[in-house]
Amino acid sequence: MIRFLRAHGPLWKQIALYGVLLAATALILQWLDYQRLARTRWDEVYAVAIAFAFLALGIFVGARAFAGARKPAAFDGNPQARAALGISARELAVLQEIVAGRSNKEIAARLHIAPSTVKTHVARLYEKLGAKRRTDAVNRARELGLVP
Repeated sequence: MIRFLRAHGPLWKQIALYGVLLAATALILQWLDYQRLARTRWDEVYAVAIAFAFLALGIFVGARAFAGARKPAAFDGNPQARAALGISARELAVLQEIVAGRSNKEIAARLHIAPSTVKTHVARLYEKLGAKRRTDAVNRARELGLVP
């Protein structure tokens, strides 16, 4: 393309001029068609204009109404209960994975620790939460507000 422009010099200017003239002619014809439409179907043109005005008004009012809606406060995990039970940050991470329904192997892979370490954390969580099974631990943690 660049070689063509260099080789043919002012030819590209002539092509661009014809393109601009063609676009202007198409614009004028469309304007005339719009004028004919506006004269013959003026009621429909006004109805469409009113519909767009109400659409814009609805979007504006909706945006203003919902802009003030606040997100709920972030979940803090009840630090008082966590401190009272002596649950460490790693144990809390394991507890959150248990709540998500993951197995010990999955938890170990996600937290980059050994499966035996996960078992140790789970056993300590059972002890601290007074639970015998995972479901008991999850229910107790939810009651205390440690997990959502």
